[in-house]
This record gives sequence, structure tokens and C-alpha cells, in this order.
Amino acid sequence: MILCNPRATRESYPEHLKAIMSVEVAHESREWLSGWNQLSKSPTPLWNLPGIAQKLGVAQFMVKDESTRSPLASFKALGAPIALVRLILRTMPEKCFDPKGLITGQFKAELNDFTVVSATDGNHGRALAAAAQSVGCRCVIVLHANVSVERELAIAAFGAQIVRIDGNYDESVEDTALISKKNGWPVVSDTSYEGYETVPRDVMQGYGTIAEEIIAQTEDSTAGKCPFTHVFVQGGVGGMAAGIVSYLWEVYQDKRPTFVMVEPQQADCLFQSAVNGGASSATGSVDSVMAGLACGETSPLAWRFLENSIDFFQTITDEHAISAMQLLANGSPTDIPVIAGESGVAGLAALQLLAMAPHEAKTVGLNSESKVLIINTEGATAPSVYSALVGETSESVLARQQDWQRRRTL
Repeated sequence: MILCNPRATRESYPEHLKAIMSVEVAHESREWLSGWNQLSKSPTPLWNLPGIAQKLGVAQFMVKDESTRSPLASFKALGAPIALVRLILRTMPEKCFDPKGLITGQFKAELNDFTVVSATDGNHGRALAAAAQSVGCRCVIVLHANVSVERELAIAAFGAQIVRIDGNYDESVEDTALISKKNGWPVVSDTSYEGYETVPRDVMQGYGTIAEEIIAQTEDSTAGKCPFTHVFVQGGVGGMAAGIVSYLWEVYQDKRPTFVMVEPQQADCLFQSAVNGGASSATGSVDSVMAGLACGETSPLAWRFLENSIDFFQTITDEHAISAMQLLANGSPTDIPVIAGESGVAGLAALQLLAMAPHEAKTVGLNSESKVLIINTEGATAPSVYSALVGETSESVLARQQDWQRRRTL
């Protein structure tokens, strides 16, 4: 299902939004995290996949591949750490901590009694646990019933204390708030709610690194002109999309690309927000194979950035996502195989649907001259799930990827 957003505008990036998130602060965040040993020293790849572009009927199809961002295998490695650093700086201003020194563990002795807590579907909690371990503070992660044991063990490996609850993600957020109040532990969440916006803002701001790299990687394109006609972004609570969309909007102003939001049908909180004209809840069960997008409540803060910038909202099924995972993993003589997790392929799944629906594709403005970008937000963060869905292990796909690259250099 696709919805044209009646509130989308082509105005310049508003000053009231720039006061909350800006290119300048996104760059500062990137600099502060530059010495963290859990992040790659190099930008993540921006793959050009002409074979898939031909199948989709567009001029260009590119994938920003966040699976290589970090050993954590997810873009979340950019959000939780910078939010933790900024939280500590605000909480203990008298300490005059050096931001780069915090993330590299120079002040562990002074943070041993500091504890943070968060709910997660997996990737955010893993990134926060890794950051807390590096900083030297304690971390408590609240997991709902549908988070796999595999993802739980990956979080616990970084020393986090795990709290299990019944129910879904949104209920885990509620339990986290209660635990925070009872113990006096600050929450480091990637979703906002009434009275809680500063930390989610910092998380979203961290994702600007992705957009900054994309612009640098396409700098050979016409100066000042966006190299993409369309950018497809994933849903969830809206934080990642807001971080990337706001950055590209500020850089390209009223010449920004067309933004398309993609969500699971059963976790369509952003789609419903567009329908209702305000941050809303999903209408389905929320549970999805796309674990990172299985969110039932829109982040009100993220919605401020999305309500006038997202041009179209589209929903997909779990089966569509699995098909897209397999397509990227397969590769071809022209296309490098790409390891993309269940949530990372949402944009491609949406494009595959549009390629089979000419009328809807025309509505979105897709044609043979379109240049499309998607963000692969994760690799095989749950390896057993990846293998079951793709029919091949991530190690096997990686071996084929490396072989493809070797053959291209001969």
C-alpha cells in the first residue's frame, strides 16, 4: 500500500528544525566518535548495482551498506554511543570530560557507578551496551518477548545486564521508564515521548554521518545538485529516517530528493501518522521478521522532521523483505553480493513492488531516468535467522563478495 503525503513540501530546511538537528552538529558527533574502536575508520561502501537497476527499470540503483560500519553490523553504532557521550557531558559538566576521551575509555574510573537503561529490539541495545563498556559505565537492557536469544546473547556479550519482559517493544519501553524511575538511572532510548526528547535527538543526530559520507562519495556529481532523485528510508519509530532526511534536506534545501518511507504492513505507525496528521500508533500486530522495524509507536520528535519531508509512505510484507534479502545476496556479474539483514532491505522490497505496479511507480515519479538510493541498515545481526531466510550463511555470501571484488580488480 502506498500513500501520497499531502503535507510534504519543497520549502527550504526550516530554521526551527535546524535548531534541533543540523549538519554542523552531525559533523561534530562524527568527529567525537572517530576514535572508537567499534567503528570502521573508513566510510561504509556505496554500492552501484546496475543489474538490479535494470530489473527495477531505473537509471541507477545504489546501496549505502551499513553492514560494514562496525563489528556490531548495524547503523545503530552511530546513534547510541554519541547519545551516551552527550548524556554524560550534560550530567557531569563539572568533570569537563573530553568527548573523544569518554568513548575511548579514558575516564572509566570516574564512571564505574553510572548506570544507563534502555529498551531495544536488538541493534540499539547492542550498540549502547558496547558504548557503555567502552566508556566504563553500567548498562541495563530491557528486552521484550519477541527478541531472539541470539540477539540477547550478542548484547550480553558486552557486559550489559538483561531484563526480560512479556509483551512487545512498546511495552518494553514502558517497563524501562518504570525501572529508570525506581533506580534513578537515565534512559538512553532512540524513541521520544512526552518530556523525553534530548537523548533521542542525540541518537538521531548521530545518523547524520551516513548522509555526510554519501555526499562525499558522490562529490563528482554536479556541484550543489542532489545525485539521487529518490531516497527510500526505513520506518521503525522514525529516528534513522529523520537523521538522514534532515541532513539531506538541509544540504539540498528545496532541491531535495523525493523521500519514500517504508514499513512492515503490521508495524505501520508512520503510515498512520501521515493518515492522521500526527504521531500515531500502528494498526497491526507489530511483530515482523523485520525486527528493527517492528515498532508500534511513532517517535513524536522524529515526526516533526518527517511530516513535511516524506513524500510517500509505503508498506511491505515480510515475504517482500525476504525476497529482497535474497536478491542482494545473490549478486550477479555486474552486481556485488551484499549482506543485508531483514530490516536493511526495506527500500529494495518497496522498489520491487513498485516495479510490478506501473501506475504506482508513476505516482512516485519513478522512471527510466530515476537515480535511487537505499540504506542497508544492517548485516546479519542474527546469523541463524539470516541463513534460514536467505538459504546461505552470511560467511558464504561474504566469501562470494570478496571473490567478486578480486575478479573486478584483475
